[in-house]
Amino acid sequence: MEFYEDPTGSQPVREWLLRDLSPESRRTVGAALWGILQQQGIAVSGTEFGRQLGEGLFEFRLREGALLARVFCHAHGKRVILLLGGYDKGRDPSPRRQKREIASARARLADWSRSRRH
Repeated sequence: MEFYEDPTGSQPVREWLLRDLSPESRRTVGAALWGILQQQGIAVSGTEFGRQLGEGLFEFRLREGALLARVFCHAHGKRVILLLGGYDKGRDPSPRRQKREIASARARLADWSRSRRH
């Protein structure tokens, strides 16, 4: 797994984990990312833990108590899962927020794809 990094060096998923989640939620999400997502890769989309969003993007989903973590990802080749964005849907379950987060992840994926071509 790799964290997407923007041109300024910001890593949105890492920052979300550190800034917005409690230590307990951070441990839960971290364990799930490494214990489920890293093991299953894009195949997680066929389980309760994932959903295909199209255009190279999929969503890793985790429900633990009040936490409804969403992490937007891209599978690059057979070995790399790029972590593009994340948020706690339990804190803001609105469709508008979900659409905004998906749009941000798509923009980051486009930026990442452009940077790999240069």
